[in-house]
Amino acid sequence: MSVTLDIRLKRANKVYHEGETVAGVILLMCREALQHHGITLSMEGLVNLQLSSKSVGVFEAFYNSVKPIQLISSSIEVAKAGKVPAGKTEIPFEFPLNTKGNKVLYETYHGVFVNIQYSLRCDMKRSLLAKDLSRNCEFIVHCQPQKAKVVPTPVNFTITPDTLQNIRERSALPKFLIRGHLDATNCIISQPLTGEVVVENSDVPIKSIELQLVRVETCGCAEGYARDATEIQNIQIAEGDVCHSLPIPIYMVFPRLFTCPTLETTNFKVEFEVNVVIVLHDDHLITENFPLKLCRV
Repeated sequence: MSVTLDIRLKRANKVYHEGETVAGVILLMCREALQHHGITLSMEGLVNLQLSSKSVGVFEAFYNSVKPIQLISSSIEVAKAGKVPAGKTEIPFEFPLNTKGNKVLYETYHGVFVNIQYSLRCDMKRSLLAKDLSRNCEFIVHCQPQKAKVVPTPVNFTITPDTLQNIRERSALPKFLIRGHLDATNCIISQPLTGEVVVENSDVPIKSIELQLVRVETCGCAEGYARDATEIQNIQIAEGDVCHSLPIPIYMVFPRLFTCPTLETTNFKVEFEVNVVIVLHDDHLITENFPLKLCRV
């Protein structure tokens, strides 16, 4: 006997804020009447912290603090044991999105070592011979917009062989001068990162200019912290040996779910950086790094 169980939320974008009500319907489709032992719906919000392989041996004490952090957990009985008629059955539900005690609902974020996820789970218990049914549905939580006005902090940069760090033989480097600016490093997450870069001169032809968005995730406890930087996205803004003294626009949209407002808590931190990467024809990489502070307004 084929039965389908689904959770449909009222909001198409599935975005909610703390204090709002998550509303929708549980949808049951079956060809003939169906006996069940009760239908429950539970809501859960978890922060999953993971250690990178390079840190596992370093912090043995970590294993105690890397348990998932529960932000929200509640459950309701949607239907008592009974029968579901044949055809389509819709059971409406409402869940208030409130935390218990002094916990804070962090914004949904899908990272590598830090994951913040909110989900609804519907379980339908059935007799011993029939398999229990369950269905998960993720929804997205956005943190409350901050009241304070975001003051853009523009940054000007100049890259020459003398400004570079982590260089073995400075004398072997070709001569180049690259200028530019970012319009803000205090960024509003729903607006693009903008600026421009200008190649004033370069002895060696340029192969490519790229923008790299990086997440810096720190997991830790009193014993120590493991800090890992990983790439979120890489956008090429210029290809080939670009015209000198020509402003090249910088424009990057922050991807949804993979970025969130900069977050710092006792057990973990999520920060973001952007790298302006110039690739020379001999595959030399010149990288200028800018820490970003993301916020929601």
